[in-house]
Amino acid sequence: MAAAGIVIGLAGAWALSRYVESQLFGVKPADPTIFAAAAAILALVAAAAALVPGWRASRINPVRALKYE
Repeated sequence: MAAAGIVIGLAGAWALSRYVESQLFGVKPADPTIFAAAAAILALVAAAAALVPGWRASRINPVRALKYE
C-alpha cells in the first residue's frame, strides 16, 4: 500500500509541479533528485511503522495466540 501511495503521490507531484514553480527557489520544478529523496523518506517511514508491530507479532507463540481466541 505504501508503494502504491508513493507512486500516486509522485505522479501527482510531477503533474502539479508546474503550478508551484514560482514558489521554488534554486530547485527545478521536476527535479528527479527531490522526488527520489521524498519517495525514499516515505518508504523508510512506512517500513519503520510496520517494523515494530511485525517484530512484536513474530515473538508470539502461534499456538498460544490461537488458544487465546
